[in-house]
Amino acid sequence: MDSSTGSNSYEGTWTNPFATVAYAMSRASANDVIVVKAGHTESITSATTLVCNVAGVRVVGLGAGLARPTFTISTANTATIAVSAANVGWYNCRVVANFLSIASAFTLSTAAGFQLQGCVFRDTSSVLNFLNIVKSTGAANTIDNINVTGNNWNGLGTTSVNSFILSANDIANATVCWNRVKLARTVDASILMTISAGVLTNLDCGYNAVASAQTATSNGSLINVGGTTSNGFVYNNYAQTLTTTSDKLFTTTVGLSAFNNYVTGVIGASGFLIPAADS
Repeated sequence: MDSSTGSNSYEGTWTNPFATVAYAMSRASANDVIVVKAGHTESITSATTLVCNVAGVRVVGLGAGLARPTFTISTANTATIAVSAANVGWYNCRVVANFLSIASAFTLSTAAGFQLQGCVFRDTSSVLNFLNIVKSTGAANTIDNINVTGNNWNGLGTTSVNSFILSANDIANATVCWNRVKLARTVDASILMTISAGVLTNLDCGYNAVASAQTATSNGSLINVGGTTSNGFVYNNYAQTLTTTSDKLFTTTVGLSAFNNYVTGVIGASGFLIPAADS
């Protein structure tokens, strides 16, 4: 894809690319790779502008830094990149919020095996911002095997902002590693993952660094899990908040194996080992 030289009347090759990823998606077959050239820009103005509904299609951005392909979400707070097929992947892209309180950059329904790797998320201002990055609207286990690795979200929104990943239902085999999340919001909410009613089974969550301006962590600074029968590994994560009371990493320890995680409520401090080390 190339917004500078491409056309949706072309055949979609490297030398004669389509102009938009949205159009490429409409022409894609299962397991195709959509390569997006450096400097590409594309606008997403609704929940149907860019629909990923073909299984196994991967969107691979070229370039580095600000030259990565940039997708700007605007016009409505319901505008989003919708994913309704299994094993869809997005790699090395920039996604920018340019409307008030956008619910999520990616909205997943039946989207098992979703891959989000090496992407950058930015807010235009404190009021033109994302509330979540990945939001699941499907039933339990419809986003099993999700892999969210190596992403970066610098959130400027100060109110109503929730988590990088939001789901109401069970997720099995989630891998959430090496992400960096820094939020200006003050609400007491988990920074990385909120699973409001379900459980996390066989979770792999490691080497994430998160920070927010919240002054309480009753909902967990890293993970909020509503159910009490989760299991998996939470290891080598770092969380900073501004709480002056007790620091909390996640809402329940039932079944989750925690190793070497640090939490602090003081800027510049290296943090306490949370939960406490076993003797």
